[in-house]
Amino acid sequence: MLLRLAYPLALPLTAALLLGACGDDGGGDTENASEAAASTGESGTSDDTPTSSPTSGDATSGDTPTSSDSDPSTGGDSDSDGTTGDEPSPYVGDPLPSADDGEWIWVDFPEAKCRDGSGAGIGVRYGSGPGLVIFFEGGGACFNAFTCGVNPANFDGANFQGSSSGIFDPSSIENPVADWSFIYVPYCTGDVHAGAAVDGTLPDVGGKQQFVGYLNVGHFLQRVVPTFLGQVDQVLTTGVSAGGFGAAFNYDRIADAFPKVPVTLLDDSGPPMSDMYMATCLQKKWRDSWNLDASIPKECTDCFPADGGGIVNLGVYLGKKHSKQRLGLISSLGDNTIRLFFGFGNDNCTALIPTTPVETYTAGLHDLRDNWLNEPAGTWGSFFLDGEQHTWIGGASYYSANSGGTRLLDWISDLIAGTTSNVEP
Repeated sequence: MLLRLAYPLALPLTAALLLGACGDDGGGDTENASEAAASTGESGTSDDTPTSSPTSGDATSGDTPTSSDSDPSTGGDSDSDGTTGDEPSPYVGDPLPSADDGEWIWVDFPEAKCRDGSGAGIGVRYGSGPGLVIFFEGGGACFNAFTCGVNPANFDGANFQGSSSGIFDPSSIENPVADWSFIYVPYCTGDVHAGAAVDGTLPDVGGKQQFVGYLNVGHFLQRVVPTFLGQVDQVLTTGVSAGGFGAAFNYDRIADAFPKVPVTLLDDSGPPMSDMYMATCLQKKWRDSWNLDASIPKECTDCFPADGGGIVNLGVYLGKKHSKQRLGLISSLGDNTIRLFFGFGNDNCTALIPTTPVETYTAGLHDLRDNWLNEPAGTWGSFFLDGEQHTWIGGASYYSANSGGTRLLDWISDLIAGTTSNVEP
């Protein structure tokens, strides 16, 4: 992953708020305002993001682990679960360009746009293995002048560097996806890859904003699906931070696009908490700014309450619809970045210092696990860790992190193999 350089910050208070938020090993996927500071190393207050190598450009409740008796290797959910089943794929574009296994290439998508209206695209790395990883990059959010000021508004092939760290490591015998193919979805739309607002506007930000992350993913899938459908026997949809939210927002249609194989969700540090912990005014601001109602499945009837909250119900919906699949969430119990991010909802979204106490954030994670991502048993799993570190799978922590005597890598390997559990210190 590439290093994201921070924009200058105008607010004096940010000097204290933003320390310790960037990558532990030199990478730099930034998440909202807090990720504008320099890395402090893997100290429990930093995020774990991958280092990069140059690329060639081209083109279930509680502490007791639970698992399901169902066998996800039998494929995706049936028609009765609302998936596409045997219906023709809606994704009919040209396959992606070929390349040597292990080589990162960049593919432009002229129809996809970044927040400033410039072009967008994806990174592609083919592997010799049987699976496909679709990875959503993190990098903040844009919903007011402050957050937009530290959020990347463009990204093209000149910016792209393919990673070989963490989950991207092709050489580690411990990495369960080492030899899989990878799609890298860069982040430049400020909408957690979930926006559907062409020419969006914000009251305190000048100019039109292309909050079209969800629309972009639709364009990408037009070529990704024809390339890999019928060629892979498993798909992992994942991402970190804003990309963790993005992986969840886009999971439903990705799972439907590959109906005959297991499609696993791994959300790293993007917890969709309930209204008690993620303020409804903040959720409404995101809905209105990014047109989220156009990207949330209409069948999720509980996802559209009148007050603008209820985003947590998307996780409930995914668990019920895709009950044969395996879905997982990773978070530290005091994630310093997401605590700041959610803090913008304090005092009815008027907080001068946006922050959330660690105890409140921890309670929100427990509420999410125990009351929202708990049914059907064995579908959702969670891995909670001590400390305040933000993101885990992109760098060294993918291999070294441990919670309650369980290695993160072992938990992820089990998730991919079809077994979930709830782990915490």
